[in-house]
Amino acid sequence: MIVNGKKYDIEDLMKHIDLSSSQMNKIGSFYLTNREIEILDRNFIDYRSCNSLKDLMIRIQDVLEDESIDPDDGDDLDYVLEMISERDYYQNTNK
Repeated sequence: MIVNGKKYDIEDLMKHIDLSSSQMNKIGSFYLTNREIEILDRNFIDYRSCNSLKDLMIRIQDVLEDESIDPDDGDDLDYVLEMISERDYYQNTNK
């Protein structure tokens, strides 16, 4: 395949895609991806004791308010917060 004059091999590109990071896991009454779980574990956020995504969002926000958090960890937690906020909206909002 050629894009903007550069040749790409689809088979080679597919080898570099990490599909397992987006695999969903049921945690109590909600779902988290492997990537989200890894980020939460790395930041010592106990997602297993949360009853809902809203509870988890509050815990993440509490950690983000800590001024001593590493900027890279903050970016990762912002990502998790954004993803689960969107998931919570679509799963729990009457439309």
